[in-house]
Amino acid sequence: MEKMFCLGLALGALGGALAVANSCKMRSLVKKSQDDFLEKIDEAVDARLEAMERGGRKRDRD
Repeated sequence: MEKMFCLGLALGALGGALAVANSCKMRSLVKKSQDDFLEKIDEAVDARLEAMERGGRKRDRD
């Protein structure tokens, strides 16, 4: 009976360690994906604003 308890305890600890390791990996992956997404949005907004400014300058010259 004690052997089963020790085995269960060891397997539970191993499972918990794997869950935490995977959780940390997933969190870092999600954070990296969010950062990449926000960077792409910033670039798109900057490009859009630049295009609008160039369009406004053309109208001012006309």
